Amino acid sequence: MPGTARGGDRARRGTSRNTRGRRSDGEGTGGSGSRGRRGAEDRAETDATERAGTARTRGAEGTARTGATRTARTRAGAAAARRARGRAEPGARATRDSSRTLTRRRPRTTRRTEAGGPTRSRYLARRWMAVLVVLSVVAVAYLVMFTSLLGVRSVEVVGTREIAKDDVLEAAAIEHGTPMVRLDADEAAARVAKLSRVFEVVVERSWPSTVEIIVTERVPVAVRKVGAELHLIDVTGLDYAIVKTPPPGLPTLAMDDVRPGNPATRAAVTVLRSLPKQLRTHVVAVSAATPGDVRLTLADGRVVRWGSDRDNERKAAVLAPLLTRPGKTYDVATPDFPTVAG
Repeated sequence: MPGTARGGDRARRGTSRNTRGRRSDGEGTGGSGSRGRRGAEDRAETDATERAGTARTRGAEGTARTGATRTARTRAGAAAARRARGRAEPGARATRDSSRTLTRRRPRTTRRTEAGGPTRSRYLARRWMAVLVVLSVVAVAYLVMFTSLLGVRSVEVVGTREIAKDDVLEAAAIEHGTPMVRLDADEAAARVAKLSRVFEVVVERSWPSTVEIIVTERVPVAVRKVGAELHLIDVTGLDYAIVKTPPPGLPTLAMDDVRPGNPATRAAVTVLRSLPKQLRTHVVAVSAATPGDVRLTLADGRVVRWGSDRDNERKAAVLAPLLTRPGKTYDVATPDFPTVAG
């Protein structure tokens, strides 16, 4: 540094002056040997001093330069460190967070590692158990749905009187060995219902291997003569069967248009169905030109004008004592004002 250089120069100048003084003193004494030796020693000392001063000067300059360089490097390093810390702060935080997470998870990992064998064994056992369960379910479903293991082995018919059981079985068309779960009961019932004498039918499964067909037959309420044939009519007005000999006690339905959709037919069969038993046994024929003009013919030839199919119980109650009176025509169409004619 400049200040240090000047100090060195001053030291050298002082040394030079001292040297000159010593020389002058030596010369003043007359050049004795001792003084000559001292002069030589002084010169050597002066040279050594100069060299030491020069070395110190150079060392001071180098030290100053080294210190300045170190200071600059220290400042630059501090700035770079601050910038690096600023850049690395998010990563450091993430690293700290991840290290914390790893620190928290280490115990679990340790436990899992320590118990790795049993845990894997349990996992494999559960997988095999699940596979076995699925295979078992599939096997059972296949056996139940596609084999005769739980198939139909017997078909029972219940409720028939006039219908032959073989006709019901043939109409149902239920094959032996058909899986019970795949049996279409509604379709089988619909096939049986096509038999003319069947009023209602229900097909039920009776596990493990039986099917029951429950039949309700039609009940005739009248007989219709068509030429030489006798047709049975049920409560709906349906002509459902032809017989050679009609059941005893059935009246004759004296009408040309007999069908369920005819209002006059519905009125006539409704009146027949509502008659009390003691009165129904005396009726031999029924007719209805219109729905409001139902007429009953008794066994002794007397005629009852019944009217419509309303108030049937009241009309029957009024007719019972009215028949004790002599006459040929009994009118109860208006039960509040019954009349007897003839």
